[in-house]
Amino acid sequence: MTGPAGITGLVEAAAVHRAIVVVDVEGFGDPARTLPHQLDVRAGLYRVVERAFAAVGVAFADCRHEDRGDAVFVLVPPEVPKATLVEELPGALAAEVVAHNEDAPPPGRIRLRVAVHAGEVALDRHGATSTAVTTAFRLLDARPVRHALAASPGVLALVVSRWVYDEVVRHCAVLDPATFRPVPVRVKETATTAWVALPDHPYPADPAAPHPGPHRLPAAPPSFVGRSGELAALDAAGPLAVIAGTGGIGKTWLALHWAHRDLDRWPDGRLFVDLRGFAPAGEPVDPLTAVRGFLEALDEDVDRLTGGLAEHTARYRELVAGKKVLVVLDNAASADQVAPLLPGPDATVLVTSRRTLSALVARHGARQVPLSTLDFADAEELLTRRLGPVDADVLREVAESCGGHPLALAVAAGRVHTRPRVPPAEFAAELREHGLRALDDEDPAASVPAVLSWSVRGLADEGVLALLAVAPGPDIGVPAAARLADVTEDRARKALRALEDASLVERRPGGRFALHDLVRDFAADRAHDADRAVWRLVEHHLHQTCAADRVLHPYRRRIPLAQPLAEPVPPPDVDAATTWFEAERPAVLASRRAAQARGWHLTVWQLAWASTNLLLRRGHRHDDLAGWESALVAARHLRDPTALGVAHRFTGRALLHLGRHDEAIRHLEDALALAGRHHDVALQAHTHREIAAAWDKRGDHRLALEHACRALHLYRVLDQPAWEAEALNSVGWYEAHLGAHDQARAHCAAALTLHRRHDNSDGEAATLDSLGFVDHRSGRHEDAVRHYTEALTLRRNLGNTYQSPATLENLGHPLAALGLADRVTEVWREAAELYRRQGRDQDADRVADLLDRRPR
Repeated sequence: MTGPAGITGLVEAAAVHRAIVVVDVEGFGDPARTLPHQLDVRAGLYRVVERAFAAVGVAFADCRHEDRGDAVFVLVPPEVPKATLVEELPGALAAEVVAHNEDAPPPGRIRLRVAVHAGEVALDRHGATSTAVTTAFRLLDARPVRHALAASPGVLALVVSRWVYDEVVRHCAVLDPATFRPVPVRVKETATTAWVALPDHPYPADPAAPHPGPHRLPAAPPSFVGRSGELAALDAAGPLAVIAGTGGIGKTWLALHWAHRDLDRWPDGRLFVDLRGFAPAGEPVDPLTAVRGFLEALDEDVDRLTGGLAEHTARYRELVAGKKVLVVLDNAASADQVAPLLPGPDATVLVTSRRTLSALVARHGARQVPLSTLDFADAEELLTRRLGPVDADVLREVAESCGGHPLALAVAAGRVHTRPRVPPAEFAAELREHGLRALDDEDPAASVPAVLSWSVRGLADEGVLALLAVAPGPDIGVPAAARLADVTEDRARKALRALEDASLVERRPGGRFALHDLVRDFAADRAHDADRAVWRLVEHHLHQTCAADRVLHPYRRRIPLAQPLAEPVPPPDVDAATTWFEAERPAVLASRRAAQARGWHLTVWQLAWASTNLLLRRGHRHDDLAGWESALVAARHLRDPTALGVAHRFTGRALLHLGRHDEAIRHLEDALALAGRHHDVALQAHTHREIAAAWDKRGDHRLALEHACRALHLYRVLDQPAWEAEALNSVGWYEAHLGAHDQARAHCAAALTLHRRHDNSDGEAATLDSLGFVDHRSGRHEDAVRHYTEALTLRRNLGNTYQSPATLENLGHPLAALGLADRVTEVWREAAELYRRQGRDQDADRVADLLDRRPR
């Protein structure tokens, strides 16, 4: 590439919208042309092009250009009007070609095909690249364009892209658009419609030729990325579609990109109106004003219409009846604003709004196309197009700070562009520190906070939105939202629906609602009594978690709680309790963190207690440990030795589940010491049982049995048969490891009876697993398979995913002893997969080793 100062080493910061001209010699490779002839033709081509550019007032040296052998590719400076390239340049080129041919021998004479296009072009040291450049060359390669020049007595054929035709040719004062002919372009990956003219021997003006009606669409967005799913949804939507999404999410960009992608679908016209439903000032456009604008675009004399909206609408529909027309109704405030602007069934209507406009769906059969943020890959691509080469880490940080929000990304890119001396990394740090405030701007249309404020304006539930923004957790359900806002569930449900209709919250599966990070940032600044609202939500999660825990463990000691602000609704059964907690788990854990940050120490401890068994049931071991480590800190503030001892005990148990045995034993010994000093017999019993498990993990079954027997004795002293059953099972388990099979079976059988009497399904499953182990060790393999299978069924029914792989692993051994090799492979593969899924790699490796060593 060459240019006025040379292009060697050139690196432009970003893709820029540029006019593209490609001039190609017809039949350059004709065998009649020898190499000297071709060299003469190339020299002649450059003389023709340079002189033609000079003739229309454009210095060729000021253009960036590349030699393509038989063609020259030119990027025209942005300040050159695009009309010059279609009104004047083709004629100048034709005149220069005629002059060249007068002096050239026949093999050196030329005829030209010229393509004019425009689009985003990026430049680096290797030259120009973009889909727009590729498209310009594809236009020249299209067979109809070659045929047009071959059939012409002139020396030049001009082909312009659909964009140039719609945005330039149709508005030129010099050219007659009716002298252009539409031609299909199907070359490699390019499929479009272009327009051909013969400047020196023009086609006759043909009013009957395919000629589009009014074209009122704004230009296509220059840096559109992604949205393949939404584009496909629009393709399949039918005659009426509504693109709904929050302010700045890219609704208009999507609509225009989709419309421009296939303009020849609507040869009878493309109408557009900004209904200003959420403009910063003034009222939304009334339907009468909008429809009068459409009538004027359709060349109707609106002054002769003296009636009101009904008369105007009737005439509008009469004019477009039976025609292929696209109507884009941008930024609609309501379905009532849109309905009078709907034409007949042959037209296509695309509506954009920050509201969901559900009435259009119900009354007119509209298809909803909800629009959310860009994924991070598309967000980074958008920034790359705007900014050019930028450090990948900086790019990722800006994309993440903007949360994939298109307006935020555009504003961020604009800030970097307008401050070229400020390193992008510095702006990324500013964005990280100040969040949404870094994207504020004096121009409301370019200010993310301002655009979001227009969405909120007039909402009756702005206060609910503000409180949702301060709620801990990634999403929220209706009952929790009601406690947060201190309203009834019915009112909370209505408020959430209104916010969903305004595209300010996103509805997720399971009746949950979430805010985009930028909306959360915006609304949080408007929250009043935030701490009081968070307290109501945390208290709600605490009471509901305790209620779910009691369904799973009805015999477990209840901790004293403050009187709830609203009575919790206990889940009806174990399955419902597990399902509820799994859905609410992120919110419950976020509530615990919020309580910790605010110094609500008792609540931190209570949440750890309430959630521990629910977490372990689903294998969330790290969450359980984090909860008890927080509770341990909180207990020291409470100055309650029982709370501190319990926190040590459960921290030890959590560490034990993670294989950190030494740390676990230290915490359990601290718990035992506290229990002894304060004569807490129950804590001593529980802690002995946990210490037994710790020594079991260490392989010291004799010491484990000793602690289990102490726990059994203390439970009997306390007269707690449910816990006595747990201890009996532990004793039997360790006895089996020590070879005392008859004693082990007797203790486990007694435990099973007690568990069933007290309806403790978890304990029953654990004891059946122990009995399977006793049977296998004593050679009763069929009994072992039966007990393990019963334990596995119970655990699966209870949703106990944490213990299930251990039972599967154990089941494989008696199956192997019975020679059932296929079943062994099946259960061990499933066990290994479940272990891996839970991050228990050491356990998974052990089972994988068993699989490798199994009999074939």
